Amino acid sequence: MSEDIKGINLVVIGGGPGGYAAAFLAADLGMNVTLVDPEKNPGGVCLYRGCIPSKALLHVAKLIDESKEAHKRGVTFKEPEVDLDKLRAYKDGVVEKLTNGTGQLLKQRKINHIRGHAKFVNATTLEIDTIDRKKETLSFQFAIIATGSRPIHIPSLIPDSSRIINSTGALKLEDIPKSMLIMGGGVIGLEMGSVYSTLGSAVSVVEMLPGLIPGADRDLVRILQKSIEPKYKKIMLNTKVVAMKEVKGAIKVSFETKDGETFDEKYDKVLVTIGRTPNSGSLGLKNTKVAVDEKGFIQTDIQRRTHEPNIFAIGDVVGNPMLAHKASHEGHVAVETIAGHKAAFEPNAIPAVGYTDPELAWAGLTETEAKEQGQKVEVFRFPWAASGRAITMDRIDGMTKLIVDPESERILGMGLVGVGAGELISEGVLAIEMATLASDLKMSIHPHPTISETIMESAEMFFGTATHVYRPKRK
Repeated sequence: MSEDIKGINLVVIGGGPGGYAAAFLAADLGMNVTLVDPEKNPGGVCLYRGCIPSKALLHVAKLIDESKEAHKRGVTFKEPEVDLDKLRAYKDGVVEKLTNGTGQLLKQRKINHIRGHAKFVNATTLEIDTIDRKKETLSFQFAIIATGSRPIHIPSLIPDSSRIINSTGALKLEDIPKSMLIMGGGVIGLEMGSVYSTLGSAVSVVEMLPGLIPGADRDLVRILQKSIEPKYKKIMLNTKVVAMKEVKGAIKVSFETKDGETFDEKYDKVLVTIGRTPNSGSLGLKNTKVAVDEKGFIQTDIQRRTHEPNIFAIGDVVGNPMLAHKASHEGHVAVETIAGHKAAFEPNAIPAVGYTDPELAWAGLTETEAKEQGQKVEVFRFPWAASGRAITMDRIDGMTKLIVDPESERILGMGLVGVGAGELISEGVLAIEMATLASDLKMSIHPHPTISETIMESAEMFFGTATHVYRPKRK
């Protein structure tokens, strides 16, 4: 290990999946690391108020849904009874177990943890307001900003009311309202909508764009929407919220369609999931050369170095996609760069997953992007109705999709909708990053019967030889 690395003093601001991954790696490489974050243990929004608690609730929702569907297969359960206190305790227990684990890892690596909020005095000094209302000054050689993001709030549209909540409030699960509006048809909104719908709320969704989950291909989304529509009272597309007002026992919401039609509805609660904004405004960046764009995202190069050579930034605060796994990899790149190693953040595929039921996942080039870029591709869709494993589970509401370069045969993109899609997409990520050919996937033996076989057979479709789908090669 280089003595130069051992002498580096690094401060990481923010303890989310990007921040603590960076801090842990830097400590493993021998740097002197300080982590500044207000929480007791590392984890950030994802672990405390995002990805992890939401997946715990989604798991329970899936159990309930499966019990209700079991009668179709000859097994009948009585109507599930939900104990909200126990459900909250289960969710909180999952978070506690994981955060205790990150706290232990922090101690094992002998990382200096200061609980508080940091502000740059200059390019080598921080002023930290600790949680016990003290001020500390910290000098450093290098800094990594990993302060994440927060839900977008529009005061002119969204009044201050306990009946209007964001994703953090939804995860508290304070009650199960009789009716709920999800404002925003993206992944977060649909995930939480799934939970509340299963637990008994009459859930409606409003999305101002023509379709749900805008980043995914429409053919995948159509399958998802068809499956989830029966669970929702109403899905309103091409419709925007123009006003909200608290009235007696409800929130009155005014809508406007793309054709100009207006109407009102009342809901017990409204969940606002219209996006997130970066946490960059209170960092004192004006005291440095660090630059931000008009939306507040910190500008960086492919090594995640800012305009201040010794300050790096990673995760949500540098821009989309706002995903925990993207932040973690950026953190590794920043640390490797600080250590003097050759590193750059230039992935060919960043997987995205919607943990709805069915799940939706995609990575690499989408069909929509290929059309927008004028790129010639061949698209192969394997319906899960042709999958033995999907049929045994009675879950044929799925599809596997490959985007292939017709000349080189390279796999450029993959999309999946169906049970466990989030677990399957990693094979697509590896295929894209390793410049895998359709013939490579075709010749890789996949176990039978599994859903993973649909990836192999999608590749076989490129050659017109898929066993369970008849699609001759075009001449």
